[in-house]
Amino acid sequence: MSLLNNKISQALLNGTKKFALIATLLLTVGIGSSFAAPAGNGNDIILASLRKEFKTADVMGIEARKDYTKVTFKLNSIVLFAYYNANGDLLAIVRNILSTQLPIQLLMDLKQTYSNNWITDLFEMNVNGQTTYYATLENSETRITLRSDGSSNWENYHP
Repeated sequence: MSLLNNKISQALLNGTKKFALIATLLLTVGIGSSFAAPAGNGNDIILASLRKEFKTADVMGIEARKDYTKVTFKLNSIVLFAYYNANGDLLAIVRNILSTQLPIQLLMDLKQTYSNNWITDLFEMNVNGQTTYYATLENSETRITLRSDGSSNWENYHP
């Protein structure tokens, strides 16, 4: 009986040692990686800036690119896109629009000059309070992109 108790206590002692060793390794790795990892991801600065500019925004998505981060969000049921640099500075706000939302002069110019084309993309961009409109028009043979400074004229745009 004493031999059986010794074997059981030895097995428990070995199991406890293994458990302690594994727990120590896991804690070491966990603590070490928590110091190695940044406190948050790079989007924290961007989201803080977005919340400052648009308090009631409902964030729908974030896409990090090399030179900017694009945040898709809803504000008053309108889907908007905000572009930020790595420091959290707002670069531009963009929204897709209908042709009827263009200033009247721009709409009339499109209808008169490009009557054989259809609009495939139309959006409004605001940079530092300056609004610019972009329209992509197509027909069976061509595709062109136009830009307007927001007042009355369209110009060909080649990105």
